[in-house]
Amino acid sequence: MFQTLKRELLAGITVSVVALPLALAFGMQATGNSDGAIIGLYGAIITGFFAALFGGTKGQVTGPTGPITIIFTGIVATQGLEYAFIAAFMGGLFQIVFGLLKAGNYLKFIPLPVVSGFMNGIAIIIIMGQLQYVTGSFLVVLLTIVFMLVAMKWTKIIPPSLMALILGTVAVILMEKVVPAVHFTLPFINDFIFFDTAERIGEIPKGLPQLHLPIADLSVIIQLIPAALSIAVLGSIDSLLTSVVMDNMTGTKHKSNKELIGQGIGNTLGGLFGAMPGAGATVRSVVNLRSGGQTALSAMVHSVALLLFMLVFGPMAEEIPLAVLAGILIMTGITMFDYDSLKILKDEPRTDAAVMLVTMILTVAIDLMVAVGVGIVMSALIFMKRMSEEGFKINSKTENGLKIYNLEGPLYFGAIELITKTISSDSSPDIVIDIEKVTVVDASGALLLLQLKDQLKDRGQNLYLVGNDLDLGGILRKMNIFHEFGTAGHFETLEELITFLKFNNKIVHGA
Repeated sequence: MFQTLKRELLAGITVSVVALPLALAFGMQATGNSDGAIIGLYGAIITGFFAALFGGTKGQVTGPTGPITIIFTGIVATQGLEYAFIAAFMGGLFQIVFGLLKAGNYLKFIPLPVVSGFMNGIAIIIIMGQLQYVTGSFLVVLLTIVFMLVAMKWTKIIPPSLMALILGTVAVILMEKVVPAVHFTLPFINDFIFFDTAERIGEIPKGLPQLHLPIADLSVIIQLIPAALSIAVLGSIDSLLTSVVMDNMTGTKHKSNKELIGQGIGNTLGGLFGAMPGAGATVRSVVNLRSGGQTALSAMVHSVALLLFMLVFGPMAEEIPLAVLAGILIMTGITMFDYDSLKILKDEPRTDAAVMLVTMILTVAIDLMVAVGVGIVMSALIFMKRMSEEGFKINSKTENGLKIYNLEGPLYFGAIELITKTISSDSSPDIVIDIEKVTVVDASGALLLLQLKDQLKDRGQNLYLVGNDLDLGGILRKMNIFHEFGTAGHFETLEELITFLKFNNKIVHGA
């Protein structure tokens, strides 16, 4: 028991070291100034603690992430920070509703090209958002990136982001004493600052986060619904993707709907206390797992450790230059980019590559939710086309003077065109449709059978239906399809049909 507790405590402290610079940097990204650092830290503390306490993925660490930061940044820019907190509160409520409605069973079915596309787009946006610091404090940003690269290659004990944070801050303090200000005028850039006095994070509150009751009239709340849904949907997808990664590493199975409720509680409380919303963070969760964290305790300890840091070491953090955080964010964006998705563009199906590229471009150019929505719709249409071409088969044969069509696979709206084209062009007097190997039927597929029956009858042809729907949920019986065909049009087996036709002298005996 003691060893387990010790392991969880050490894992939580280790993760807090990784989370600290990212929380500060993502918060700064969201507001575009030093005020954001504290709300990012609050986000890791509040959402991290309560999402772990109430969530459904063992060892998962929650806090500000790339997708959440980009969404929140847009809300702050259009609605202001106070309304952004209300949107975060509402987003958390939506996540709780998602969990209660068991939407977690479906949110995890996001196609990989869509995930790769919006993650790549987010990485580009994060990097682009720091260009003001590249031109405004170039040397500091460059040194921070170099420190991170060196730390990634040579240091295993201290996280690269923390190493860059410490070394970058110390370097700025020393350089400001000896290095003169250097400014350039470059094409398209009015003032390119190679080095000058760097802007700091500034004062960090010493006390606990303060409660901010969401006060807004109905019109504002309605106006914030799309923003809140963006937080809820993308935060849920982000968290469940991390949950799947954790499952693969631990061999366990997360509870997706419970995880959504936990994330919702964390974000709801975060919005009430002036914190950035959060989501399950893959890197931090993996670090937690590799450090020995196996339960919610380690993730909760990570939040408590960050709170203690804020209360005890806040004055030291106030000296962190914003350009150092910008360098960390640029490297975060670079490492977040899914380079494998670009390498396999020439190898994977062109349609999947198109979905990835469209999602990425729309993420950067328009909006994350629009990009994901378009990507999912494109993937669904492509899937339906593939199913109609490859997943569904229609074979024909002639037996006892009957033209028999065997349907195999899903009888759904995507297969209607092929079935209609094939059977409508057949002039045989007696046609049989065998549904014995049909795996799924939707309403469109079921009604198609009746439409073909009436169409062939008008042309003087007979259409018979063979097979039952016991494995299909009885949908054909519920829709009265068998009843419409009647006892002389529907048969359980082909043998029963042939016996019936022979008995009624509709086909030659012994044929």
